[in-house]
Amino acid sequence: MAILVTGGAGFIGSNYVLGEVAREPIINLDKLSYAGNLENLAALRENPDHHFVQGDIGDAELIARLLKEYQPRAIVNFAAESHVDRSIHSPSAFIETNIVGTFHMLEAVRAYWNALPASAQSSFRLLHVSTDEVYGSLGADDPAFTELHRYEPNSPYSASKAASDHLFRAYHHTYGLPVLTTNCSNNYGPYQFPEKLIPLMIHNAVTGKALPVYGDGQNVRDWLYVTDHCTAIRAVLAGGRVGETYNVGGWNELKNLDVIHILCDILDQEKPKGDGSSYRSQITFIKDRPGHDRRYAINATKIEQELGWRPAETFQSGIRKTVRWYLDNTAWVDNVTSGAYRDWTARHYQA
Repeated sequence: MAILVTGGAGFIGSNYVLGEVAREPIINLDKLSYAGNLENLAALRENPDHHFVQGDIGDAELIARLLKEYQPRAIVNFAAESHVDRSIHSPSAFIETNIVGTFHMLEAVRAYWNALPASAQSSFRLLHVSTDEVYGSLGADDPAFTELHRYEPNSPYSASKAASDHLFRAYHHTYGLPVLTTNCSNNYGPYQFPEKLIPLMIHNAVTGKALPVYGDGQNVRDWLYVTDHCTAIRAVLAGGRVGETYNVGGWNELKNLDVIHILCDILDQEKPKGDGSSYRSQITFIKDRPGHDRRYAINATKIEQELGWRPAETFQSGIRKTVRWYLDNTAWVDNVTSGAYRDWTARHYQA
């Protein structure tokens, strides 16, 4: 018995694999695009229970071969293009991976599942990891997203994830596939590619660069520490009701500018600047991105009531762990932030 994890060399996927491989064997499929990084999994290099395969979820023949060879009891699908800014500038990759790739994977899984004996069919699970961005944007006083909130995606990224969610739902209702879906809020923690807000700010701060803030910095997000997200996925996989969606949030709504201020204050303590000034002095406001959603907020009551899950980390505890990890792992950061990443950041984060 094993779990097939797709996108398991990315940020959330690698954290999940690192935590789960001690419990059961993991077949890890990742195409190693810009955000997929085998260095995240260096601790598993000699682990016989971790089987890495480089490949695309859109390769139905490869998916079919892996399913036949390893006979996994479950699939956890992290594989996705996942950055809003990249989707605005180059949406085609998001359509190809998040929609077309999802379709080809589902077709391969459907064929595999149909051929299983009844007992194996009943115990098999297919868990799809999605985002709160499919629900659109909230006003300041609107209630947080529940699983019944209608879909209103506002970026090519969130639209492509909404489409993948609908495909998973359709394959459950039409073909009977035992699907589970999770929609999470903004993750942060170790191994996050430094194009996302928190690792970008940490990296830019300690290297003396500007800390670019879109618009007025008042956009609100709910923050979820990545290992908390991984324990939620484990809970849903183990006890979630087939066909259901579970929202996973950290109960940590914060304005982007407040997050950056908190990061600067922690860095002032953990890595003081030589001239005694605060990292806050590097904050630079830049033109807002097109269609920037104002507020996301997750109501995670359902997963707590049904499965007993709550996040273990507060934002205050999780963000300190995150800052410390990036300061202690400068070699990882240096390797990730070289070459093409610098070019991309210079292009898209100029004032």
